[in-house]
Amino acid sequence: MRSPSPELQSAPAAGPVLFARGFRVFFLLAGLYAVLSMGAWIALLRGWAVLPTTMSPPFWHAHEMLFGFALAAMTGFLLTAVPNWTGTAPIQGWTLAGLAGLWLAGRAAVWAAPWLPDSVVAVVDLAFLPVLAARVAWALWPARKPRNFVFVGLLALLFVANLHSYWPVLGGSPSRGLLVAVDVLALAIVIVGGRITPSFTAGALRLREDAPPVATYPWLERTAILSVLAVVIAEALGAPDALLGALALAAGAANTARLAGYRTRYTWTRPLLWSLHLGYAWVCLGLLLKGVSAFVPAWPSTAALHALTAGGIGTMTLAVMSRAALGHTGRPLVAPLPVVWAYGLVSAAAAVRVLVPIAFPAFYLDGMAASGALWVAAFGLFTLVYAPILLGRRVDGQPG
Repeated sequence: MRSPSPELQSAPAAGPVLFARGFRVFFLLAGLYAVLSMGAWIALLRGWAVLPTTMSPPFWHAHEMLFGFALAAMTGFLLTAVPNWTGTAPIQGWTLAGLAGLWLAGRAAVWAAPWLPDSVVAVVDLAFLPVLAARVAWALWPARKPRNFVFVGLLALLFVANLHSYWPVLGGSPSRGLLVAVDVLALAIVIVGGRITPSFTAGALRLREDAPPVATYPWLERTAILSVLAVVIAEALGAPDALLGALALAAGAANTARLAGYRTRYTWTRPLLWSLHLGYAWVCLGLLLKGVSAFVPAWPSTAALHALTAGGIGTMTLAVMSRAALGHTGRPLVAPLPVVWAYGLVSAAAAVRVLVPIAFPAFYLDGMAASGALWVAAFGLFTLVYAPILLGRRVDGQPG
């Protein structure tokens, strides 16, 4: 990746340090919202509270995990990575604050749904993605690197998925929008994870004489990505279960083969590495389970769904946020011990959510609550440890 020019690197940030770079505000928002929204979901499950929304509780929970938490984490990554890819100035200061405010407005509209027309809730929530996509496209355009424009496409797909998800809320027929959004985020992980995981792993393994080099194959890289894209398209078009299942099995197999070349077994002494591998592995498992559930009616589809979301999205976002925040604040790339625990807790949350409906269906609701509590603990630890990092200045005195 190309680094920004010295002039751009030295440009002082306008306003509070929180708005010096995109990762600061959006990673903090992602951590806080992961705790808040899941805490509200647990309260609902236990009957301790009634959600202040006219949306059905399962829709609200899924929507806010995807378009609240996950989108905030993705935004923080893109606003930090794009300047490195293009050598352009980062979005910062009041422009960044405005973008964060637009994300917050969407969340506030969803929570205030009982007092707002459904159309207003939808419009306010939907406004963030087009603005973000336009900003990313504007920054990418001068670099003329088509491979990076895929992220504009991903944001566009997420916008369409979110738009379609509101159709039932507005009185239309049932929608597959949320399922498509899950697949799009899985595709984003396959693309980003397929770039950073082998790159970071290869750099670390060069120091070990006993480790074979990371193996990547262009044909397998393309197959892994295109197979997940095929799942996205099939899901969006409402393809027959058998076809969708076959595509998901193929995508799971291709990405498992891809991951096998990344030398996961040699990363276990480096939490910032193995957490990336673990997040990618959850996506592989989720795709395989999605395929299995299409051919085995007794197999709950929620197993695949939560392997992809709590497992894949949860673990990978936590891994990327914790690593990027250290590197971009001038700190050594060593995961703080509480965050290493958080990696384990978020995967434990996913494991409980996947396994309880299969092995202990009588404890389904208890399993959901236990999984949620583990999730809150994971992102609570991340937020407690990283809030001072995200709110404080770089330790090396550099801007950002």
